[in-house]
Amino acid sequence: MFEGSSKSKGKINSKLAVIEIINRQRQQNINVTECREFSERALQAIQQKSQKASIVFVSDAAIKKLNREFRGKDYATDVLSFPVKAEAFEKEDERNLGEVVISLQRANEQAKQNQISFQVEVKQLILHGLLHLNGYDHETDNGEMDRLELRLRKRLGIA
Repeated sequence: MFEGSSKSKGKINSKLAVIEIINRQRQQNINVTECREFSERALQAIQQKSQKASIVFVSDAAIKKLNREFRGKDYATDVLSFPVKAEAFEKEDERNLGEVVISLQRANEQAKQNQISFQVEVKQLILHGLLHLNGYDHETDNGEMDRLELRLRKRLGIA
């Protein structure tokens, strides 16, 4: 979705995860390396098989546009997840989970409201988005995703 026009881009390779970080906003400073390393650990904690995903940081205006286009909701949200689905003519790449898009403006406001650090809020949103890419849905699963997310926050040191 966002490939090719990033302001800051990086990859990390490991046995289990390939995480790409794309920063497409200028309002908030973000530690890309720390986010990439956390994303890799989070993905490994969620799924113990080889996977890859992209984390995209955007502004409120950009996420509002995506939220309106893909969910029919005309407001800025904190995080959106876009699982990869192969077209009929494509071979399915089971490793590629998709993209997590995060508004860093929303993250900054929520961090202040929740009295936590900006970086911890961003990590919570990354984890939340990665859970969605792995098929979890807190709107339909009777609390399963929420319980798992809380356990993973503790395990990953962001409780």
